[in-house]
Amino acid sequence: MTTAADIMHAGAQWIPATETLDRAAQLMARLDVGALPVSGADERMAGIITDRDIVVKCVAKGHDPAKVTCGDLVQGTPRWIDADADVDQVLEEMKSHQIRRLPVIRNKRLVGMISEADLAAHLTERQLAGFVERVYAKA
Repeated sequence: MTTAADIMHAGAQWIPATETLDRAAQLMARLDVGALPVSGADERMAGIITDRDIVVKCVAKGHDPAKVTCGDLVQGTPRWIDADADVDQVLEEMKSHQIRRLPVIRNKRLVGMISEADLAAHLTERQLAGFVERVYAKA
């Protein structure tokens, strides 16, 4: 059985909700990623911030990314998957919530992230087609 841990990109890092968007962008550049899980004051996941969020929800609206925090932009219920979940569970979580990146948790700790690139490298063409069809469907 292929698990989330088998297909994830290991070494994902949190960013605190209190951290500014310019710092988030710098961390994304250093790690060469397009998204970071955001942790709240309770050290639990508060959401995910993406490079697109920073551009569309901050910069494009004329806000200063040095003054807006990650916590200001995260919204909704954070989604994640256990490292031992099988790939069908991963796909269902991502498809049912139309998300493109999914944090992987083991023993309440962030251990990795699953992105579309990870899926493309590990899934069959049929599985990948089903994912794309559901995630990119207009709601």
